[in-house]
Amino acid sequence: MEELDPDARGYIEIWQLEKLLRKMVMEEGSQDQMDQASTSLAKTMVPSSHRSPMQKQIHETVDFIHENWKRIWFLTLWGIANIALFIFKFIQYRNRAVFEVMGYCVCIAKGAAETTKLNMALILLPVCRNTLTALRSTALSSVIPFDDNINFHKVIAVGIAIGAGMHTVVHLTCDFPRLVSCPSDKFQEKLGPFFNYVQPTWGTLIASTPGWTGILLVLIMSFSFTLATHSFRRSVVKLPSPFHHLAGFNSFWYAHHLLVFAYILLVMHSYYLFLTKPWYKKTGWMYIAVPVIFYASERATRRVREKNYGVTVIKAAIYPGNVLSLYMKKPSSFKYKSGMYLFVKCPDVSPFEWHPFSITSAPGDDYLSVHIRTLGDWTTELRNLFGKACEEEVNSKKATLSRLETTVIAEGAEENTKFPKIFVDGPFGAPAQNYKKYDILFLIGLGIGATPFISILKDLLHNIKSNNEQQSMNDEEAGSSFKSNGPSRAYFYWVTREQGSFEWFKGVMNEVAECDTDVLLNRNCFSKQQRPT
Repeated sequence: MEELDPDARGYIEIWQLEKLLRKMVMEEGSQDQMDQASTSLAKTMVPSSHRSPMQKQIHETVDFIHENWKRIWFLTLWGIANIALFIFKFIQYRNRAVFEVMGYCVCIAKGAAETTKLNMALILLPVCRNTLTALRSTALSSVIPFDDNINFHKVIAVGIAIGAGMHTVVHLTCDFPRLVSCPSDKFQEKLGPFFNYVQPTWGTLIASTPGWTGILLVLIMSFSFTLATHSFRRSVVKLPSPFHHLAGFNSFWYAHHLLVFAYILLVMHSYYLFLTKPWYKKTGWMYIAVPVIFYASERATRRVREKNYGVTVIKAAIYPGNVLSLYMKKPSSFKYKSGMYLFVKCPDVSPFEWHPFSITSAPGDDYLSVHIRTLGDWTTELRNLFGKACEEEVNSKKATLSRLETTVIAEGAEENTKFPKIFVDGPFGAPAQNYKKYDILFLIGLGIGATPFISILKDLLHNIKSNNEQQSMNDEEAGSSFKSNGPSRAYFYWVTREQGSFEWFKGVMNEVAECDTDVLLNRNCFSKQQRPT
């Protein structure tokens, strides 16, 4: 009966009951009759919204809008802003004297330039992580998709590439040729005051400040954007030596810092314009001033935290699957929620590079922990450093060593245990931090991707202990009641490549099993070498 009511209306219709009874009667008939009855009955189990191609398409469209309405309206707003600026600048130059020399080409070039200035300002905001973390806790999170900040960053980069490409191509193929070949008397009448009454040549245009700054801008942005693509950043592209160094995260990271010079060149390019003289009409610096200040403050905050967050590694472990876990003393001012992440820097590996990792400790723990999978150059070098440090500290009897199959754990026994120096920056907001808004959690982690959920499980475990203690106190007081906070139940599914990976969080799982007497936290672990446990 429930299967015959796919729309959950609470009742079925006469024709559906007829189909059901007919199937029951025909079960004693021939095989063909049974197949025909089963097919007919199956059609009645299809929801009404999917019984015709048009209804199905409408229903899927409604579902898509319902799930993505934040992204849709935000991208629509961004698109409208770009179109509006393009049209504004297009009309503005359509009504200027320069139009009589360069025509619609200058209108298109200036419209594209205006959108590029806007996007060069906006692209900094999605990577202002401290600002976004603070805004996540406000009412804006209900209408702005903060979880898609990096995706929006990439979309804006595409907008910049389109705007800058259009601006460059139109100038080189249309504006410059018309400007150079314009009759002298017409040039002097229409554009003479803008060029000091000297008609430019190709050489003078390229050698001018707008010319050479524009060329460098295009080169820097093309180089940085190319190395930021998935194929280069993830080393999918295999280049011959010595160009193989251009693929990988390090190349992406360092190339992105070249964009500092791009912003300097952008200000120069937009300030020394030929066709705009009053300073207040040169709007390039106006667009980027506030976003640059925000981003600069973010970097300054990182420098301050680097000095104030004095963390000391108290325990290190190397698990199967090349996973390094670090346990550090938690700074007193480091406040975070489960599901958040932080950035880690190890000066012994690189004095400049910061890499993000999910926090695996719970807010109630007196330590800070991360689990790092060895995937690239930086993580490989970090693992090797701590691997050597573990052996050295054990040999000097400053740390105790435990070996569990292929697991090596070194735990500092003295305050002067010398592990490599680590700096942290954060915490920063992530989608998983809002888990307390839900009554039931369904957590699925693949390999090392389970790290944010481990922190959530620990936090839920602390809540269970706290609730049990509070409930015991209330039971002793007559007439008192107690209501727990947060999710009432959680289901955790963890899929790994090998059974040895379960050692990564074995301690957490054992603690959950001991304390969760009411089975509020359901745990299911899968690997290719083992059946579900």
